[in-house]
Amino acid sequence: MTRSASPATGDIASLLLPLNGVPSETAALSLGLTLARRFSAHLQVLHVATDGRDVAPLAGEGLSGAMVEEMMTAAERDSDRRIVSARALLETALDADAASAGGARLAVRGAGAAQAPHQAPHQAGVTFRSVKGREHEVVAHAARLSDLILVPHPDAVDEALSSSEALHAVLFDSGRPAIIAPKTAPSEIGRRICVAWNGTAESASAVFSVLGWLHQADSVQVLHSPDYQRRGPAAADLVGYLAMHGIEAGMTSFRAEGGEVGAALLAAADSFGADMLAMGAYSHSRLRQLFLGGVTRHVIAKATLPVLMAR
Repeated sequence: MTRSASPATGDIASLLLPLNGVPSETAALSLGLTLARRFSAHLQVLHVATDGRDVAPLAGEGLSGAMVEEMMTAAERDSDRRIVSARALLETALDADAASAGGARLAVRGAGAAQAPHQAPHQAGVTFRSVKGREHEVVAHAARLSDLILVPHPDAVDEALSSSEALHAVLFDSGRPAIIAPKTAPSEIGRRICVAWNGTAESASAVFSVLGWLHQADSVQVLHSPDYQRRGPAAADLVGYLAMHGIEAGMTSFRAEGGEVGAALLAAADSFGADMLAMGAYSHSRLRQLFLGGVTRHVIAKATLPVLMAR
């Protein structure tokens, strides 16, 4: 089977940003609107609302029908409040974006629509959608027809696995990569890019997903470590592969003091002055990462720059 070419950043026409109530959504919205202007792309802001009917199976035995009904009604009211809050957050972000861009405010279209409206290519725009359902299903389905998916940064370390449902939906169920937005909106993205390489299929997928960005970057650095490497091509092989694509990349080797590979990886990216990191996600299972820790989990929780993850 012939695999299609990696899309260049200029081919990005559809952005997806799911909102799930974490404080870092403001920074993610700022980055999403910046990228929508940069690529003249359509940004779909997706809020997944709670369906009261999903609460009933969780109510347990021993509750009367009236009590279950009351729980469902309370869940619906809370969901309605969250929708209003998400829309207000978007409106605030649009005002701030217009002020910083010194241009017209991007208009929001299709509010409440079941499907994002068709739009002329290379035209910046925003759609707000609120859909009832299970977050992992709704986000995964929407991501499958999106060129770039932004996910807000988890609010706390222990949320890196437990509450990043949107991130896991993208990585495991959409066939698309995800960019984790940092807690603070970056001033630059894609100028100085680090690629974390360990020879795995996941890291290869990340390289393929970021090729368009690498072509337009000012500087590219491959980060590798004997503590991180798995069976597969070495970092020098990746540098040669990128050269075939006309991309000049350097190499930096890092060591994990005390076995903290994730911390050492982020430190190496910081030393390079990277404004973006691309890496494979979950070379080990999520269950193993939960009990033993892992590079993916650490980076999700601690990264202060945009991170493109792929599987």
